[in-house]
Amino acid sequence: MKLLLGSTLLAVVMAGCAGGGTIDRQEVVTRHNIVNTHIDSLESLTVGNGAFAFTVDVTGLQTFPDRYAKGVALGTQAEWGWNRFTDTVGYRFEETLKTYDFNGDGHEATYSVQWKEPGRNQDAANWFRKNPHRLQLGNVGFDIYLKDGSLAGPEAITAIRQELNLWTGEINSRFAVEGTPVEVVTVGHQEVDLIAVRIASPLIAEGRLKVRLRYPYPTAEFLDEGTYYAHPDRHKTAIEQQDGSGAVIAHVLEGITYRTLLSWTAGEVAAADTPHYYRVTPATDTDVFELSVQFSPETGDASGIASFAATTASSEAGWKDFWSRGAAIDFAGSTDPRAHELERRVVLSQYLTKVQCAGAYPPQETGLTFNSWFGKPHLEMHWWHAVHFALWGRPDLMEKSLGWYAEIADKARALAKRQGYEGVRWPKMVDHEGQESPSSVAAFLIWQQPHFIYLAELAYRHEQDPAVIEKYKDLVFATAEFMADFPTYDAENDRYNLGKGLIPAQEVFPAVETFNPTYELAYWDWALRVAQQWRERAGLPREEKWDEVIDKLAPLPQQDGVYLATESAPDSYTNERWRKDHPIVLGALGMVPESAKLDKAVMASTLKKVWDTWFWEHTWGWDFPMTAMNAARLGLPDKALDALFMDIQTNTYLKNGHNYQDSRLRIYLPGNGGLLTTVAMMAAGWDGSEGKLPGFPADGSWTVKAEGFNPMP
Repeated sequence: MKLLLGSTLLAVVMAGCAGGGTIDRQEVVTRHNIVNTHIDSLESLTVGNGAFAFTVDVTGLQTFPDRYAKGVALGTQAEWGWNRFTDTVGYRFEETLKTYDFNGDGHEATYSVQWKEPGRNQDAANWFRKNPHRLQLGNVGFDIYLKDGSLAGPEAITAIRQELNLWTGEINSRFAVEGTPVEVVTVGHQEVDLIAVRIASPLIAEGRLKVRLRYPYPTAEFLDEGTYYAHPDRHKTAIEQQDGSGAVIAHVLEGITYRTLLSWTAGEVAAADTPHYYRVTPATDTDVFELSVQFSPETGDASGIASFAATTASSEAGWKDFWSRGAAIDFAGSTDPRAHELERRVVLSQYLTKVQCAGAYPPQETGLTFNSWFGKPHLEMHWWHAVHFALWGRPDLMEKSLGWYAEIADKARALAKRQGYEGVRWPKMVDHEGQESPSSVAAFLIWQQPHFIYLAELAYRHEQDPAVIEKYKDLVFATAEFMADFPTYDAENDRYNLGKGLIPAQEVFPAVETFNPTYELAYWDWALRVAQQWRERAGLPREEKWDEVIDKLAPLPQQDGVYLATESAPDSYTNERWRKDHPIVLGALGMVPESAKLDKAVMASTLKKVWDTWFWEHTWGWDFPMTAMNAARLGLPDKALDALFMDIQTNTYLKNGHNYQDSRLRIYLPGNGGLLTTVAMMAAGWDGSEGKLPGFPADGSWTVKAEGFNPMP
């Protein structure tokens, strides 16, 4: 690796040597293999490849979706799987727009919002929020028959032992039904949207075990857990092909047609009496049955899909490659009792983000398990989903979704133009094609805007490859053009203000009143400076307008020795309304590198104020890593660890590694990504940090081996 920009290679080398010896990566990973011994709806397990995920219950398939629906649901999702209901009314996106002049200076801008007043505009906004929506592609589970002929329910599953081998991506599930054993091995292909299973049980020869394939209908609601079977007349399924070794089933909805390709060792498939319900019946001359199931938006021949053996080989090779390259960290030998739990969270978060967040599009916050916000990504969360890949030495996984911005740049440019600005304005809540969704919050957020510059900078820093500059420079510059044009010039104070007309990352503040939020000011300043560096790296002169905005951007607002959430809220720490949601003021040093405009003593006082006065029960999973990053940069490693382990519900990490929020959001991948980002910067440091492992206490309570990390900016 070449010398890293703005950092010291020493930090990486020393971190890699800390504790001595080379990390036994397989040992670190497999000591956190997950073992389930009973049915718990929050303990489901997932296989996948970053663009496709398949989540199973204790049977190794999706046998009891209703039992798991309000836990970590048994989802089957692919990044291509989107549907749109037929618009019988003729809604136009323009009907979602409202025009505002926030600063009273004649600059009118239109925003796509949710209308409070009932009527056509509200209906149009609701339509475009719900459409398109991500699909649950299908449920693949067992139909197991008891001796009396009835279907086995969850209570009939006994002697459970299920293990996810994290090193190979293989789930081995053993259980019994009325004393008869069943063993299922489940694997996910790492290159195509396919799972394969090997089933061994005397129940096969008895004709009492079949595999069920059932197609739910999309709810088009905030959540879709794959258990909605209303409106069977609104979609169609049919067996298009079948022979003795496989079949193709077509599923036709209003906005998409896709296929399920099935290949088996010996058996047949037939439609059940229930619509959109099919059963694969294994031949009864053996106790072993192998089945591959591939979901595809294209037509295909089932005879060509990967077998169980080929899928197993793909899974083993893909996961070995993942774990063997990039960074690793080992906390064995630490005396701090939290060390093992931190290592568990780190290992499982790597697995989950590789499965759920490593595709060609920014992921939704619940990944490829179940829908939240109709299945739509939030671009302000892309930082939390993607930064860790680069810091852990796997920037290619980050760049998979970074390339998507070029695909939607025309829409982002049109959005900026519609609002009277130069450059591109990246939307916040989008579908896979980059179409913004009406929202009375998302429309006014701006902190997603610098993310593209941050992610592109990480891609360049990895090896300082000039090809990276050439690849991303046009979008870096277009991003900065909007950032330089968006601030409002304040002639009275000879400065540029951010706002009014924005909602900061702490979403409790109204757009009509808010200006100069601390975090956004710091991030704006940093990103514009980096964009200027990109111009210089590309052999271009600096942009005078950008420098003017950098020089005259409003100072970070403070009062009584602490930074305010926003200049428009001098009561940031006395008004209960402003001490909820994300304590994003801390992100001005942590997520954002130290700025010449920032006073670290003031930020240290701000951390204490926030720590002591915040309503932490009203926060989100990534707020704890964000707080830890702030503490680490302030030279408070003990405080950083305390933040990572704050005893708050939204900082819960389930047995399967998912960051639990509440009964609505049972999984929340920005928390996992934020944890990985924080641990990386605690291990490898950041621009200007000193010494090895700067984010961990040096009192001997932590024994840390770390290798392969890239320092944070």
